[in-house]
Amino acid sequence: MKTETKSELFRALPSVDELLRTPVISGLAEAHGATAVTDAVRAVTARLREEISNGLLDASSLQIALDGLARAVEAQLRKSLSHSLRAVINATGVILHTNLGRAPLAPAALDRIRETASQYSNLEFNLESGERGKRDIHVDRLFRKLLADGNSDVSTIVVNNNAAAVLLALNTLADGGVVIVSRGELVEIGGSFRIPDVMAKSGARLREVGTTNRTRIADYENAINDQTRLLLRVHRSNFEISGFTEQPPISELAELARRRNLPLMEDLGSGALVDLRNFGLSGEPNVLDSLRSGVDVVTYSGDKLLGGPQAGILTGHSDLIARMRSNSLFRALRVDKLTYTALETTLLAYVIHDFDAIPTLKMMSLSQSEIGERAAALAEKLKSGTRKIQVGIVDGESIVGGGAAPSSVLPTRLLALTCEGLSADELLARLRNSVPPIIARVEEGRVLIDPRTVFPEQDRIIANALSRIA
Repeated sequence: MKTETKSELFRALPSVDELLRTPVISGLAEAHGATAVTDAVRAVTARLREEISNGLLDASSLQIALDGLARAVEAQLRKSLSHSLRAVINATGVILHTNLGRAPLAPAALDRIRETASQYSNLEFNLESGERGKRDIHVDRLFRKLLADGNSDVSTIVVNNNAAAVLLALNTLADGGVVIVSRGELVEIGGSFRIPDVMAKSGARLREVGTTNRTRIADYENAINDQTRLLLRVHRSNFEISGFTEQPPISELAELARRRNLPLMEDLGSGALVDLRNFGLSGEPNVLDSLRSGVDVVTYSGDKLLGGPQAGILTGHSDLIARMRSNSLFRALRVDKLTYTALETTLLAYVIHDFDAIPTLKMMSLSQSEIGERAAALAEKLKSGTRKIQVGIVDGESIVGGGAAPSSVLPTRLLALTCEGLSADELLARLRNSVPPIIARVEEGRVLIDPRTVFPEQDRIIANALSRIA
């Protein structure tokens, strides 16, 4: 296309002011506000200019686009005024999918959030005395029931996420001093956040000991000097080192810390509150195990294996937790009433051992045969609904995800799908653009759907979406 022709096409585009004066678009401005409609008009005309520049429009196709400008502006307006954060169906088999929001909340937690958030609450008000209270008490009392283990000297506070918990603990206990940690535990978590970077922000200085694969108790002991303020153990929750390895037991590290009058902190990350061997997962320590082993402060997440809202949780000796609570950083990092409400409701389910009420634990507890029955029922719906979808059922593996239990998998049954006229990637994209979006995965030229992470009431939605795509 010649440059002169492009110039003519550009001149054919109406200005923003002209479009805003047209009856349909001016009506949209009255209904939705001039600012939003003006932004929509600019977005649509900018898209047309880009298409002209790239040679995608000629005079004929531009005229068709101009005839549909009002509809295009209306569609752009709907898109701009709709929610960006949306519910999706997780069919990947990754239970704690970080990109999909990690742990889904229990229905009871959502009901409680609706109740307390739509009205006033006693977040920081003592109903008995009529005086100001502390927001910590709503969950600290439940953590004591679950983690005190006969020890009354255990307390818990909550901040925004586990990185914040680590930052607060290090700043409180080791600001200006040295923290000793094994070189093999200097992990990087999601979003390129690294333990050494968090430590630097806290004001503490890092002292690495041992090697990547082997660290002995003597390495810690030899590194302790008058600048040492803390011993740190970081659980390698998102990777595993195997082969020629060595790591002192946490109880041995705790004994050294007591002997040298130093606090021992463990960053557990995922933070299970129950024995995960009951769910078929091994090698993932829980919070109570760490406290029983002599750890003084444990930091962990609320939205991973605990199955609650995003939160960073610090549990440990009351005197150390009290120091963190009085740190000005705590106020900057504290959580709101919504988090406390969801966390309290989740913890109550643990207290009464209603683990099926916690979606994360429920998903982990599903057997391969249970999942297979759902996969078979869904396959029958698809086979009867359309012949363009070819469906098979194969054995597979679900994973916990979210930086938890990296070497553990759960046996599952998968729907393996192909669609006539569409590649696997095209079918995956069609599912992703469904309402609601369905997120699956592709392997060996097939789209795989794992019912483990799909709520039962969503099976019908998946079947209907695939029928529409076919």
